[in-house]
Amino acid sequence: MVDIRIGISDSPREIDLELPEGTTQEQFIESLEASISSGSSIVWIQDKKGHRLGVFVSKLAYVEVGATKEDRRVGFGAP
Repeated sequence: MVDIRIGISDSPREIDLELPEGTTQEQFIESLEASISSGSSIVWIQDKKGHRLGVFVSKLAYVEVGATKEDRRVGFGAP
């Protein structure tokens, strides 16, 4: 699963969500870039629970794409 953190301008809060199983970081980034370059005013993102979130493109401050669960290492064996 891929973790996403979205910063919204003029808002102290961030939006944190996990993408649906099978969605890669590259797929999400390509989809986001396509929405922005198409001139759409709203980017729609679906989380792992099936909820859809609409964010105004003009309000996007940043988008952080986190590691997939396979990439995470915790404990003594972590490099």
